[in-house]
Amino acid sequence: MRRRSHFAVVAIGALIITLLYINDDTSWKNNMKYQRQIKELKEEIQSCKDSAEYYRARRMQLITGTEQLEQIAREEYHMQKPTEDVYIINETKK
Repeated sequence: MRRRSHFAVVAIGALIITLLYINDDTSWKNNMKYQRQIKELKEEIQSCKDSAEYYRARRMQLITGTEQLEQIAREEYHMQKPTEDVYIINETKK
């Protein structure tokens, strides 16, 4: 029996591994970078969905409840009734 050389198998294996690390289309490094970007974008999408849900709920509270509307008008827009005095306190850091 003649011994067969495994040079061809080793060369093909080395070529495949080299292509996985160097080729831009199939680069392992690029793949990991893209997976990180996908994860970050999914987290951002979830954050935006949560914010949108919060503002939808807040909008419905304003539409249906006059108490919430009055509170926001007083706090954010410094509105007052004709017989009231409003004092605005600015907190400054020392």
